[in-house]
Amino acid sequence: MSEKSLFSQWLDLFCRVTFCGCSAFLVLAASAITNFPGSKLLAETAVSQNLEAASFFQQGVTRYNRQDLQGAEYAFRQAVQQDPSLAAARNFLGNIFMQQNRLDVALQEYAEAIKANPNFSEAYYNLGLVLHQQGEKDAAIIAYRQSLVIDSTRVAALYNLGLALYEQGQLEDAIATYQKAINLDSSNANAYFNLAIALQQQGQIEPAIASYRQALQLDPKNATAYNNMANLLATHGQASEAISVYRQAIRLNPKNASAYYNLGVTLYNQGDIKKASRVLNYAHNKYREQGNIEQAEKIEQLMQQIAQKIGQQQPQANQTPTPSQTATTSNLVEKLKRQTPNQPETSADPSNVPGSIEFQPTLTSPGQ
Repeated sequence: MSEKSLFSQWLDLFCRVTFCGCSAFLVLAASAITNFPGSKLLAETAVSQNLEAASFFQQGVTRYNRQDLQGAEYAFRQAVQQDPSLAAARNFLGNIFMQQNRLDVALQEYAEAIKANPNFSEAYYNLGLVLHQQGEKDAAIIAYRQSLVIDSTRVAALYNLGLALYEQGQLEDAIATYQKAINLDSSNANAYFNLAIALQQQGQIEPAIASYRQALQLDPKNATAYNNMANLLATHGQASEAISVYRQAIRLNPKNASAYYNLGVTLYNQGDIKKASRVLNYAHNKYREQGNIEQAEKIEQLMQQIAQKIGQQQPQANQTPTPSQTATTSNLVEKLKRQTPNQPETSADPSNVPGSIEFQPTLTSPGQ
């Protein structure tokens, strides 16, 4: 798709959602914003032929880097007043408003930056972030793609584009986009994690497990990745490793009710019924502590049935069930399996979640 047609699509969408439907924009809670290296540099070359505008811009960068956002906003506004074509100042203003969670105002500033400089990759990326947070996924996808048309090496744009495509159900495109991001930056644990989830939902189990392993190699503290990978291992005949991986997830996050539950189900299916009962009891307690009464009550019913089965067993409590024993408990096993979706789990940590955005507004390196 040509740069011009992409810009036209974005412009149409932007005009529609901004000027015809302002009430549709909801201001969401902002996640932490990480500045890219280079954002704290002062301009090495003149950003404007207007010396007064350039001076105000330099002051704005200095104050911005000191987190004096009010002073930075004043300086950047003075710079724009002196030189309305100073797109970099508009971009910084957008970043300031992003940090203040003033998303509607940030959107306007990024749009003004693009009007002043239609080849401003950072501004398109930042515009995509705002639209993404406001739920305008189609418009965000167009903005991210336009950013990449201008600069195909912008890893964060690829990452967030992959996320937006995933959220729109375009799994194949999301997978391809995450893979591009990983090819450019193989140290991005979140990209591997989200890639694994998309692969898992497409039924590509072995590649999903491999991607989870890579995510965990880069981020060994991602309890959610351990739980998700263990689900795959458990449902594909690798129960012993799954049990070990679930336990690692629990060590990292002792409050993870889902990991306790999945471990209990796996132990039960392995015939270790007493251990399964104890672990499910932990899961039950965790769900109650977290206020998930519905799930806690479901586990109570399962535990009652397990208790009955334990009472019916012969002394070898930990013996692997014989075919006849397995047949008598098949209904319970099916109930347990139905209660375990084995779907990718999300995490409370925004940096780990598909469905959350890697919020990194790109700050123009002054002078570039």
